[in-house]
Amino acid sequence: MRRVAVPLLLVLALLAGCTPGDRESPADPAGTLRVLAGSELKDVEPLVGQIRDATGVDLRFEYSGTLEGAERITGGGARPDLAWFSSARYLTLLAAAGGAEDRPAASERIMLSPVVLGVKRSVATRLGWAGDAEVTWRDIAAKAKAGQLRYGMTNPAASNSGFSALVGVAAALAGTGDALRAEDVDEGGLTDFFTGQTLTAGSSGWLADAFVTGQGKLDGLINYESVLLGLNASGRLREPLQLIYPTDGIITADYPLLLLDPAKRAAYDKLVAYLRGPGVQRQLMTATARRPAVPEVALDGRFPRRVLVELPFPASIKVVDDLLLAYLNRIRRPAHTIYVLDVSGSMRGDRIAALKQTLVDLTGADTSLTGRFASFRARERITIITFAGRVIDERDFTVEGAGPDAPGRAAIRGYVAGLQLHDGTAIFSAMRRAYRRAQADTAADKGSFTSIVLMTDGENNQGISVDDFLASLAVVAEPARSVKTFAIQFGEADPDELRRIAETTSGAMFDANRGSLAAAFKEIRGYQ
Repeated sequence: MRRVAVPLLLVLALLAGCTPGDRESPADPAGTLRVLAGSELKDVEPLVGQIRDATGVDLRFEYSGTLEGAERITGGGARPDLAWFSSARYLTLLAAAGGAEDRPAASERIMLSPVVLGVKRSVATRLGWAGDAEVTWRDIAAKAKAGQLRYGMTNPAASNSGFSALVGVAAALAGTGDALRAEDVDEGGLTDFFTGQTLTAGSSGWLADAFVTGQGKLDGLINYESVLLGLNASGRLREPLQLIYPTDGIITADYPLLLLDPAKRAAYDKLVAYLRGPGVQRQLMTATARRPAVPEVALDGRFPRRVLVELPFPASIKVVDDLLLAYLNRIRRPAHTIYVLDVSGSMRGDRIAALKQTLVDLTGADTSLTGRFASFRARERITIITFAGRVIDERDFTVEGAGPDAPGRAAIRGYVAGLQLHDGTAIFSAMRRAYRRAQADTAADKGSFTSIVLMTDGENNQGISVDDFLASLAVVAEPARSVKTFAIQFGEADPDELRRIAETTSGAMFDANRGSLAAAFKEIRGYQ
């Protein structure tokens, strides 16, 4: 999904007559609305011209993650005119905990998509879930604990589909029928449930792509109903997915369009009336596989006619934050992250300073909303491989607690402070070392999410070539061969070579030159 994000954003910018990230409202012509949106909304882009022609409202989109967007909207800085994410539940709780100025001036639901489980049809038959069988989240947890169900789900701290699934499962296991409270959280039951999670991701679209690539090793995935229906219609699956709608309840994404600038109320009302009109609602349903938000528009044949039980959402931001931190630090499988870091001479000055500060931030120094959820997690193993003209060092750390002063985090800060620069750049020799390390560790520990992060600011000029490295992957044993590399382009790094590594390992490439090194590292944390 990341490989197409930039071209899609450029298309949208051309349609809307602006460049990505343009936030200068004084230059915006009349009728222009600047929209901060989740990446899921990219499938609405073909409607931009149609909306402008019908309403005179010109939408200018900018994309961010759900938590990142909530932080920006409530952070006190410049805000867009509108926000449009798959859910505004977290943002609403965050705004309620702040001042009245943080709260949206208006909100209207535009589309609906419940977060459910999709399993291969053969797996549904094997587990007794075929047809209209009644399945609960506790049933799913039992199969996961027994090793009979391996699934993928997005990281709840990075993507709303995973967030909705976590909250929904926690509420269902609590069994109170009321909004989840801290004392109702069944960590044992949640741990059983997430024993089956063997694939994580930072976005629902990337998760779908990763499932297609690794479908031989997975039984299913938790995602939006719309994404699962799209996979079934795509022709990319070896066998179709059966959608499981747990009878004890689900959380539905309702894609609310939020008005943040009250001065734009007239244009907002015109836009909402158009999007909620029956004709456009049917068009959205056909194009995006999401349910209409207005009851007078009937569902088409893709959607089951069963009644869905909607679970209550927690009423406190603290309950939600504590649940997220419990998931990251205690409930889910631990992570093993191998960082392959360039310490060549070209990193001198601001670049090595940025790398050091970024790693320090990940130890808990970044206390922002997104920083807290991106920091190194309890039970996480960190391996740092530094390279210049050769591999310089390989050092291991274990994060033993969640606080910034936990011993493992303090050890990482001390190590990072002492990083020194050396001559030469042997990127691919260092990457070969990283996969050899991954092979040894995954053979000994099959229960961790293992990933590799490559950061370089230059081109390879020593050691083996990119072709030699990619050839060496053929002799790496499973499961290490399936370990994904998340490559960061920084400075003068060769994007084509980094893209080849990311694509070959089913990872992703992130461009720190378009944002910042810190932002790239934080975004990658959602995939680990």
